[in-house]
Amino acid sequence: MNKETFRIINPSTLYNPTPNAYSHIAVVQNFKNIIHIAGQGGEDSKGELSPNFEEQATQVFNNIQNALTAAEAKISDIAVLRVLIVDHSDEKHQILIKIMQNLWKNHPFPACTLIPVPRLALERMLIEVEATAYT
Repeated sequence: MNKETFRIINPSTLYNPTPNAYSHIAVVQNFKNIIHIAGQGGEDSKGELSPNFEEQATQVFNNIQNALTAAEAKISDIAVLRVLIVDHSDEKHQILIKIMQNLWKNHPFPACTLIPVPRLALERMLIEVEATAYT
């Protein structure tokens, strides 16, 4: 993360969100580009979806990384995530946390909102993630 572009804040007056793989606040300043990445599902490059949540969630973040690369950005440039999960559960939440901990292991987590939903655009989609990055 370029510390001059944005900074992540987790004030002591709010609970510590880092065990849940997100941060409370992203303050953005001095940026050149705003990169909006449309909600990415778990489709592979052929448009196929695994029936497995963990495989879809892993693919979602692969798709986001591919989009970031195309925009000349990286995962640590993401300031905000919006995560939609079909039939959200503690098990799915723990899978998401594990994936995010691996991706952001050397960087602060982005601000993030997780939204449980009954269904997404495609019938077999189990997760969709929208990202906003700044470079």
